[in-house]
Amino acid sequence: MKGKKIIGLLSLLLLLTSCGYGVGGNKDTQTQKDTLYPLGFLTDTLEKVSGKVKNGENFQSFLMRAGLDGKRAWDLSQHCCDSLFDVRKLRAGNSYDAYYWNDSTANEPARKLHYLVYNDSKTVCTVFACRDSLRIYKIEKEVTYEDAKADVTIESSLWNDMQAAGAPAQLILDLSDIYAWTVDFFGLQKGDRFRVLYRKKMCEGELIGIDTIRYAIFSHRDQDFDCIMFNTGEQGNIYWNEKGESMRKAFLKAPLHFSRVSSGFSYARRHPVTRKVQPHTGVDYAAPTGTPVMSIGDGVVTSVKYEGHGGKTVRIRHNSVYSSAYLHLSKYGKGIQAGARVHQGQVIGYVGATGRCTGPHLDFRIWKNGSPINPLKMESPPSEPLPEKFRPAFDSLRVELRKSL
Repeated sequence: MKGKKIIGLLSLLLLLTSCGYGVGGNKDTQTQKDTLYPLGFLTDTLEKVSGKVKNGENFQSFLMRAGLDGKRAWDLSQHCCDSLFDVRKLRAGNSYDAYYWNDSTANEPARKLHYLVYNDSKTVCTVFACRDSLRIYKIEKEVTYEDAKADVTIESSLWNDMQAAGAPAQLILDLSDIYAWTVDFFGLQKGDRFRVLYRKKMCEGELIGIDTIRYAIFSHRDQDFDCIMFNTGEQGNIYWNEKGESMRKAFLKAPLHFSRVSSGFSYARRHPVTRKVQPHTGVDYAAPTGTPVMSIGDGVVTSVKYEGHGGKTVRIRHNSVYSSAYLHLSKYGKGIQAGARVHQGQVIGYVGATGRCTGPHLDFRIWKNGSPINPLKMESPPSEPLPEKFRPAFDSLRVELRKSL
């Protein structure tokens, strides 16, 4: 019996040493996925207190509030390094778990902080060992995947009806992106229906994201619009309709010809006129005055007017996800006015130098779901249909997935 106890103690000692609790050294980086000791230490005998980092709290004051004295809090902060834990990235609102040892027989304060687990994100946490020796290591939490379905009929709006059906918010955003060129999400009608097969990304029983949408059907006026994710091995995962056509239409690479990029997309560009550092969420194309400017895709003109520093500007909504703007124009294209429908490649204006600028150029901007994106890095969908050699496998997969819905 004694032999078994000794073996058990030795096993525990080896575990703690592997987690950075051995003698010597000041810090350690470990990834623990042990089902018995998921945090690298025994929790059963410790008192757990959970909380969140407060506004205005720095790393040292955070440690002291958790129970470390000033000197040990300072020492532990000195053990941190950017690669292990950057104290500057302590975020107000992030959660933590403090583990205390209660010893009613001790002459010193009975409640001592032994471990502090800070949740960097939903999948990664940093463990601070605060016992006799101070140690730091990372824990990567186990991520699992679960297949799921959603079947929603529109009664009021996609957002409200999806949430009422228990579908994650991210699923709505992903669907709007995939179907952006097929469905006008601003014009959904009562009775429209979405059926979706997707895979959830889970951590500790909590949904942390949508891994992928595998298959979806949008039903509108007795017509089904299929969408299937299929990897040809040559182009990666791409969404196709039932005809083997890409679900996304291609944008023009640039809204004008014979130009050069004179200024790129940046959140910290020094303005050529004011000399102040400020965001420039677009791309400047240097070109002679009068160079035709084209719409990069089909859409509806939402605004045609003089916009102060931007000068004469045309704004276009391409679908429920993408919109674009064309600034500093010298004049507008024929028939370009708010509400007008435009086609890809249609001239909507001409390069100029109106507004605040140093010379003739086009300031071109794109937004995705209301947030600016770099036009030069925007993903370009394939312009060619699915190669015929993949059709048998594609059709077979589509039939199989449709049956499961």
